[in-house]
Amino acid sequence: MSTVTTEESFSHPALFYRSAGEYTDRTVTFVREGLAAGEPVAVAVPAPNLELIRGGLGPDARGVTFLDMTEAGRNPGRIIPGVLRAFADTHARERVRIIGEPIWAGRSAAEYPACAQHEALINAAFTGRAATILCPYDETRLAPDVLADALVTHPTVITAGRARVSETYDWPAVVARYNEPLETTAGAGVISFGAGELPEARRFAVDRASALGLSGRRLQDAELAVSELTTNSVIHGGGSGTLAIWAEAGQVVCEVRDKGRLTDPLAGRRPAERGQIGGRGLLLVHYVADLVRVHTTDDGTLVRFYLDL
Repeated sequence: MSTVTTEESFSHPALFYRSAGEYTDRTVTFVREGLAAGEPVAVAVPAPNLELIRGGLGPDARGVTFLDMTEAGRNPGRIIPGVLRAFADTHARERVRIIGEPIWAGRSAAEYPACAQHEALINAAFTGRAATILCPYDETRLAPDVLADALVTHPTVITAGRARVSETYDWPAVVARYNEPLETTAGAGVISFGAGELPEARRFAVDRASALGLSGRRLQDAELAVSELTTNSVIHGGGSGTLAIWAEAGQVVCEVRDKGRLTDPLAGRRPAERGQIGGRGLLLVHYVADLVRVHTTDDGTLVRFYLDL
């Protein structure tokens, strides 16, 4: 298996695999190619696959950074700043090589659109960077539409050890397609707020989240995320907004709607720059939440975050 790159180019291939043996062979070869070239290597995949790669590498595993993607990438919106950029920026003067597997069988229907957008936005986040990011896809367990999306979000695809150009590559199309309207659940607690009601909105969120079962650190996470989003609405979203909160499928769900428009698809997905003042609100929400969904149009923006109970 080979991923064709130049010294300074960014490479983002999808690896389609059909068995544990094929997965191990392809990924271990990819890692060893990087180690032989003197490239820093990171592997961020679900724990069972992590062990396949670690076992296949044997002693070579000592030179690799391993991360369980089910934890580090529980929220797909956290992967670019917290996993990919975090590793690449640590080795800013070197070409890096990363295996990132953000989509696996078992991802929920609510999570998948954020996963697909994440895969698309990698291409924007790493433009001009000297990096290779390989994204494995299980052909036997993932739905056909997921595999079709992989061809749109990756410029090349590797199948049976052979790389080919994806004729349907068009990552902005996936970002736009999954910019889906999100309806507030009937029965949700809802409150409107402006600049003078920010403390009230925060208290409302804490009281409702506590009544729905959040406590301790998770309740603090809800308070922080609501505080950041409602403040953003006042400053950047027309001066006011609405906050809704409810529980579903073992999670507390909070959303903030306002009249602002997010024009930067990487908003909240860039690591904060050293000395940066402000601009961390959505990034903080991505870090504390288990999932973040965003819908933005010319008429306004909705940011929804999920916290596991």
